[in-house]
Amino acid sequence: MEILKISGLSLGSIIVLFILTKMVGQREMSGLSIFDFTIAITIGSIAAEMATSLEDNFMQPLIAMVIYAIVTLLISFINMKSVKLRPIFSGKTLILYDNGTLFKENFKKAKIDLNEFLSQSRTNGYFNLSDIKTALLEENGKISFLPYSDKRPANASDFNIKPNEDSINTNLILDGKVMEENLKELKLDKLWLNEALQKQGITKIDNIFLATYDTNGNLSVYLTNNVKDN
Repeated sequence: MEILKISGLSLGSIIVLFILTKMVGQREMSGLSIFDFTIAITIGSIAAEMATSLEDNFMQPLIAMVIYAIVTLLISFINMKSVKLRPIFSGKTLILYDNGTLFKENFKKAKIDLNEFLSQSRTNGYFNLSDIKTALLEENGKISFLPYSDKRPANASDFNIKPNEDSINTNLILDGKVMEENLKELKLDKLWLNEALQKQGITKIDNIFLATYDTNGNLSVYLTNNVKDN
């Protein structure tokens, strides 16, 4: 009976944790501020407590999880409305390096040593500090680098070229399955898809791992394990 109870409570804690995470927002899954990190760990710990609660007190961790989620939503609302209180909960951006100057006091505040800073610089492609104009420590703990204009990668505007605008590709086939809803949104059908595939010498949809379609009318097809369509 204990195994069944633990299984049931575990499933329940997962469902509740998933619902609360959806309520709090996807920011919990991306760049975490100090407050977000603390809340995420605490809610996870409470969920584990709820899952292993063999006595009839599982409502206590459940209520605690809900309260933490409500507080998180409240803090998020405060962050949106109050510029003055935002740095308290989310932290603030610190200048670590600017125009050849390293800001030692900000390194101390951020608890980042020089070796870690140089390592992150190299990871981002800057092996020489003289290539960097400004480096900022963001609220989520990541460092953003602004290179000098003559050290950044060249882009089309540097050559007075105006390329076509990029667009998001639409998936038409995933792992051998046709995404019929996506076809409908594009006002296309399976007949068109089959004809387009045949033009590329492909007759078996099962061999297609991914097929995408862009706004320029290009169909890109990627076969499973590079198999040849027969």
